[in-house]
Parts: sequence; structure tokens; C-alpha cells
Amino acid sequence: MELKYIGDIALRGESMIKKKHFILCLVLTVFFTGILAFTISNYISITVGDKVVVTKSDYRVLQDSKKLLSLKKYIDKNYLEFVDSQVLMEGAAKGLFDSLDDPYSIYMNEKEFNEFNESTSGIYGGIGVIVTEKDGYVTVVAPIEDTPGDKAGLRTGDRIIKVDDIDTMGIGLDKATSLMKGKKGTKVKLTIIRDDKESPIAIDIKREEIVLKTVKSETLEDDIAYIRISMFDQDTGKEFKKAIKEVDTNTIKGLIIDLRQNPGGFVKQCIDVADELLDKGIIFYTEDKYKNRDITYSKEGKVSVPYILLVDGGSASASEIVAGAVKDRKEGLIIGEKTFGKGLVQTVEKLNDGSGFKLTTQKYYTPNGISINKIGIEPDIVVPAFDGTEDKDTGIIKDIQLERAVEELQKIVD
Repeated sequence: MELKYIGDIALRGESMIKKKHFILCLVLTVFFTGILAFTISNYISITVGDKVVVTKSDYRVLQDSKKLLSLKKYIDKNYLEFVDSQVLMEGAAKGLFDSLDDPYSIYMNEKEFNEFNESTSGIYGGIGVIVTEKDGYVTVVAPIEDTPGDKAGLRTGDRIIKVDDIDTMGIGLDKATSLMKGKKGTKVKLTIIRDDKESPIAIDIKREEIVLKTVKSETLEDDIAYIRISMFDQDTGKEFKKAIKEVDTNTIKGLIIDLRQNPGGFVKQCIDVADELLDKGIIFYTEDKYKNRDITYSKEGKVSVPYILLVDGGSASASEIVAGAVKDRKEGLIIGEKTFGKGLVQTVEKLNDGSGFKLTTQKYYTPNGISINKIGIEPDIVVPAFDGTEDKDTGIIKDIQLERAVEELQKIVD
């Protein structure tokens, strides 16, 4: 997802309280009917003297606006307690996005929006786990490598039913993730349901300051380079290009890029990564609900050695953009398990009061025109994940997917 910020949207209050409340209500109404950026004037079709002619559909929208304003007035007058108009505004905004029934589209108040930005900037306090909403459950997409959630053994597909003693069913992703975050050194207890366990599991996790280093590299046997990308944050593209330069300047015969358990992140960063792996051509394209198409291309030139991508069920979103392009264009080999299947793009907007929202605005397609949303990408070679058991002879826990990638790459370079 790409962050983009709209210009200031400000409310200029009147000195009198009644007028101030009226303007707030009017803004609330416009918020519902125009989705933030529209005003009532958008609905005007024809002006005749002092009268306005509107379409039937626009008239119904205006009638709904009138209903919302009436409800707000009734609450102000009759509700047992005094209500802060700002609280109503926040509730209305959240309700607007909740009604979309889309786990990726959410409204965030100022605190929540700041936490969201912290989680994508590379440093924040928490347990380091990416979640989504699936079948009504807060579900783990992937724990971030070397974070408390990863070390505690959280897995892709784990359904979090409680955070401490709070039931997560129906509270929404933003609330659930907020509960999991907290001050460094404090503890949080997650109760999870796991498919291979008959009863729920309780896991105690100590929060840490999450400092993300999303790109790690090393040289394996037979002059094969290994680059691990744990997620796509604001510096991933730059760090990957640096790692690729080191590969090109050394006597490396082949390259393995590990996107397993990579939950995605910024679209711009995955484009930078894909551009290093692909020659000139289409990386992916997006379409909105009006079928407006936006095509993203890679530039001429690519990494000089053959490569293999490793993926699994925790490879999502931006990871799937890279994997989909590589597979469709047959530039490299994909090994592992079918990916998560998130083929949607969100736009993030910030409002001048510090709040903001994340809204699904596009669906993306691979170069061959395939939508992978809720489907995922099937690897060229399917290799089930290692189960964590030790090798009987060596006592070492084998990574059979990585071993297979090394074997296949050796066949290519020999």
C-alpha cells in the first residue's frame, strides 16, 4: 500500500456553541454522503432562480443526510448523558468504514493513526505480528522475523480470540492491534486457536521495541547468495539494491530471495525490488471500480545472475506482486507453498486533525492479467514447509524449502 496525503480539511467554528454544533453536524452529514472530499454542491445539477434541481438518486442521498442530522439532534436533546460531539463524529466515521465489511479499510483516530505510522516506519513498541480479519477472526498473516511474536512461536493462520482478557471477536483489526501494542517490557497474553490443536493455546509475550531490519544477506555454499526480505517498509528498496550490488560485485553464481512470512508493506518498495529482478516490462497493473487501469513497468536491466524466490502462506500483498511478476514473466523460479492471496491496494489519507483512514481503492493483477485476491500464487515447485523437527543424524532443524532452492539453483548454474 502507498501512503499519500490529502490537503488540509479544516473546520472553522463559529463563536456561538449552537452554530459550532450545527457545523459539526453538517460536516458529519457531508462525511457520510460525500466521503470526506465532497460538499453538498457536488450534488447540484441545475440552478433555477432560487431553486436547485437534483437527480432522484442525489435527492435520496440528501434525505439520508437529513436523517443523520435529525438523529444527532435527537441524541443531543434526549440522551441520558451529555455527549461530546467529537465522540459522535469519531463513531460515525468508524461506522462508515465498518459498514464496508472490508478488513483492510479502516478509520483511525489520531492515536491509532500515529500507531499505524509507527508500525510502518521501522520502529515501534509491540510484539511484531501482522494480522488480518478472516472469517470473523483476527488472524495472523505472519509474525515479523526476530520479533517477540516470532520467538513466541506464533504462526501464519493462528486465530487470536483474546488479547489479555478481551475477546477480539467483533472489535475490529485496529482495536485488536492497538491492544497488542504497548510499552517496551510489558507483557501481553494472546489466546489463539490453531488448526492442529484441539483446544485454545495461551501465549505470554513480552513486548519489545520493534526495530525492523527488513533485508538481510549472506553467502551460502557453492557461491550462492541468500537475501531475506522480512517485509516492505520505507527503506526496503534501498537496502535490497545495496544487497544486489554486493551480489553483482562478488563472484556469486546464483541468488535465493526469501519472501516467506513476508506480509507485504509499501507498494513503492516492492516495485524497487521487482525492478532489480526484472528486465523492461510490466510488473503489475491495478484497476479501480470504474475499470481505470494503471500499469507499473520495470526498467531495462536486471540482476546478472539466475535466482529463485521462496514463498509460503505468509507471503502476502507486496510480496505477491513481486512473486506474481517473476512467475508470469518466467524470469526466475518460485519454490515453496501457495501464497496468502491479498490482491488489493489501499490508499492511506491523513486529515488535518491527526486522524486518518486506510481505504481499499484498487485491485491489482499480475502481468498476465491474473487477480490473486483470496486465491494466492501457486509456486513453480511446491515444497511443504519444514515442520520444525530435528534431523535424526545431525540434530539440526532442516529448512527443506531452502535446501530445495539450493539444489534447483545448482542445476541452473552448473
